[in-house]
Amino acid sequence: MTVELRLFGSPAVAGRPGAEDLLSRPKRFAVLAWLACAQPTGFQRRDRAIGMFWPEHREAAARNALRQALHHLRGVLGADAIQTRGDDEVSVNPDVVHTDVAQFREAVAQGRLARALELYRGDLLDGFHVRSDGFERWAAEERDRLHELAATGAWTLAERYETGGDPTSASRWARRAARLARTDERRVRRVIQLLYRAGDRAGAVKVYEEFAEYLRREFGVAPADETTRLVAAVREGRPAG
Repeated sequence: MTVELRLFGSPAVAGRPGAEDLLSRPKRFAVLAWLACAQPTGFQRRDRAIGMFWPEHREAAARNALRQALHHLRGVLGADAIQTRGDDEVSVNPDVVHTDVAQFREAVAQGRLARALELYRGDLLDGFHVRSDGFERWAAEERDRLHELAATGAWTLAERYETGGDPTSASRWARRAARLARTDERRVRRVIQLLYRAGDRAGAVKVYEEFAEYLRREFGVAPADETTRLVAAVREGRPAG
């Protein structure tokens, strides 16, 4: 029996009775998530795990805490869900624990960008937090890397469809790229231009308005003059960019 571990958006785990209860033990779920996503993939050193999750413990106590966490994960997910190599390395078994993050990375590597973006339901571990500065730093960095892969993928698809003469699909992916752009104003301008070229003036203006509202709400600032001049040209039907 396999385990499905969803880490994009709100985390979830399913596939075995009681698996969802892991979320009630945040640190143990965090150990599982880290083992499933850490780069490079595969076996991770126990020293790295205990330094991340139990830095305040003496070594013997930290190693015991890790052993207990792994024992608990095996009890919930199955004995074959967690693998060890010697005394110093541990990993999840990818044949048993399937993650959307691993599938996303594989799809990106293979150029299957639409599939990758189907898997990207939201930021990594959105809303999930645990008392571990090391884990929180790792999660923030990994969240940004995966987010950038998704944003770049959406923009690549938008350009690909525009070049291929499919403005409807180009517009759809451009809007997705805009939603993922966040504070990348250069990319937002490129999306506005693409939508305008595709004949979607209303969509281009909407992208600008949503971006301006996001900047106002989150940072109390307005878009750059270059962006406001661009959208003024779009509204007036003049050449833009």
